[in-house]
Amino acid sequence: MGQLVVRNLPDELVKALKRRAVKNERSAEQEHREILRAVLQGPRRRRLAEVLAAMPNVGRDEDFARAQEDQRS
Repeated sequence: MGQLVVRNLPDELVKALKRRAVKNERSAEQEHREILRAVLQGPRRRRLAEVLAAMPNVGRDEDFARAQEDQRS
């Protein structure tokens, strides 16, 4: 397992990390790992087919037909 040392952090950033760690009942080191994991791995992107399949059925196609109006003079 790799190690990471981050130098020259502003004191306010370190304090914010420690406050967040206390709030989440973790050590500052564990909180740092969780932040890095969340940012760098992020949520899994869903495939378009999954997104489309999750859409609710909201009516028939005819319900969404657009009426063409000729507005030329």
